[in-house]
Amino acid sequence: MKSDDCCGGSCGNCCCGSNKKEAVNEGIANVQKRGSRIVAEGIHMLPAASLMIAAGVIEKISDRKKPFVTVINSYTTQIPGHAHLNVLGEKMVTALKAKGYNVWYANIGGAVDDGIAMGHFGMKYSLPSRELITDQIETIIGAHPCDAWVGIGNCDKIVPGMLNAMVRIDIPAIYLSGGPMLAGQNGTDLITVFEGVGKHASGKMTENELEKLAGSACQTCGSCAGMFTANSMNCLAEAIGLALPGNGSIPAARWTNKEKTEWEVNPERVDLVEKVATAIDFVLKNDIRPSDIVTQESLDNAFILDLAMGGSTNTVLHTLALAREAGIEYELNRLNELSAVTPNVCKVSPSRPDVHVEDVHRVGGIAAILKAIHVDGRAPLNLDLQTCTGSLEDYVMNAPDPDGDVIRTGENAFTQTGGLAILYGNIAPEGGVVKTAGVDKDMMQFTGTAKCYDSQEDALKAILKGEVIDGNVVVIRYEGPKGGPGMQEMLSPTSALKGRGIRSALITDGRFSGGTRGLCIGHISPEAASGGTIAIIKDGDVIEIDAEKRTMNVQISDKEIEERKKKLPVFIPKIKRGWLGRYAQHVLSANTGAVMDNT
Repeated sequence: MKSDDCCGGSCGNCCCGSNKKEAVNEGIANVQKRGSRIVAEGIHMLPAASLMIAAGVIEKISDRKKPFVTVINSYTTQIPGHAHLNVLGEKMVTALKAKGYNVWYANIGGAVDDGIAMGHFGMKYSLPSRELITDQIETIIGAHPCDAWVGIGNCDKIVPGMLNAMVRIDIPAIYLSGGPMLAGQNGTDLITVFEGVGKHASGKMTENELEKLAGSACQTCGSCAGMFTANSMNCLAEAIGLALPGNGSIPAARWTNKEKTEWEVNPERVDLVEKVATAIDFVLKNDIRPSDIVTQESLDNAFILDLAMGGSTNTVLHTLALAREAGIEYELNRLNELSAVTPNVCKVSPSRPDVHVEDVHRVGGIAAILKAIHVDGRAPLNLDLQTCTGSLEDYVMNAPDPDGDVIRTGENAFTQTGGLAILYGNIAPEGGVVKTAGVDKDMMQFTGTAKCYDSQEDALKAILKGEVIDGNVVVIRYEGPKGGPGMQEMLSPTSALKGRGIRSALITDGRFSGGTRGLCIGHISPEAASGGTIAIIKDGDVIEIDAEKRTMNVQISDKEIEERKKKLPVFIPKIKRGWLGRYAQHVLSANTGAVMDNT
């Protein structure tokens, strides 16, 4: 806790570690300054103490003197990555109580499973749920002040929602994930099933074969087994320093009888709970706050890891949002600068379908990837930065050397540049994102004719009906943050293209699942709903994409572009009421991280 004369960050430039950005309000500023003392000191707060006794948080009034730690879980059986978080949450509460803390235990709602929400209207709620989760955590801690907190998440938007809350509230905090799912039978995973839908549509797989695949690809708890968005963000949390070593790679489960598909929650993951409790001691004792950890340099570290392992394109969206929440100006083009000096040393499903996150853990985990980059020596990886356990160097330099298969270095690296890129051109003056690690070499340059669709649903129907052919560039628009609203993921159409074996590209102002592979460019900014060039592309227009040169252009003149823009009708929001209506009114472009206009 800070000295009595500290403002708690409300000045935006003070001793308390909150000098990156002014506190969101005076209540949070006071929590930064006084923590649990707000509700645990003074005669006037004895009614609150009485309620704490009733809730079982304290046993007697004198317990108020002890520090309070809040555990914020996201347990739900609607998401396999969260179905076991009740086990981890209960063990976390026990571990913290054993260390002498008063422990509040809360659970946030609004957690969305992208794989279940995919392919119907519900996907529009996924990205907005990130903001809901951050706001819920602000509400919980603003109303029930504590001295530190632990966020337990795993999948999709819950992870960035919790990380954003950490920098917004800016009291000592640690993030703990539930860990990745084990691969299914014959090395399958969720993406195998999605691509199976495309194979079925083209007659390459029977319905019975597809049902059998769906019944065997996802068999344990955990975030889906590949380097998709959830696992990418859980790994990045390690590199940033808000999570412990092993957070991103220790599997959620272990087989007790694989033949009978019997499993248990991984004891190694349970052990990590105890380590988090010890790390809470460390960050509280040393008053280490998220603003001490999340810096320009630690975000560079995160993106270097992302580029090295070819993570999800959604990490760009979420890391930019984290920077914005922390008050850090992080330029999108910085990714291209880092990519130029960061080799792609690791490929995991979907880029390499036979390798999963459990394989990365087997050969040393995230520390081994970072060590490979450090030894390469070109990328500005900083191992001296503060983390929630000390510094990155403490565990990176003790990691095993690259195994030569899952993690490859030198001339054997998959590419000498990173696995993500930002493309610019007249279609995307403010950028678009592509996972180059998932693009075949012969598709890095592609010229094709446009097939335009004003929704994901229309595009998917056309692909499954065979209306998209080799040489097309599928253009899906009005699916951006405002236009969607909610920036739906395009896993269904991209998987359908892959499953049908169509040699084409796809561009969109929406976004992609971490499971997407192929020449798929998302986050195109400005989006169609804001009058971006993507709105004026017509069927038959020639689009040229050069992922190596980082360019994408429609082959029409600037004059023609402007003439077409003048004829665009005024965009009318698709949804005007409820949460999505409010979201559409206040969300900003993808190149900002699709944050709200008051972030």
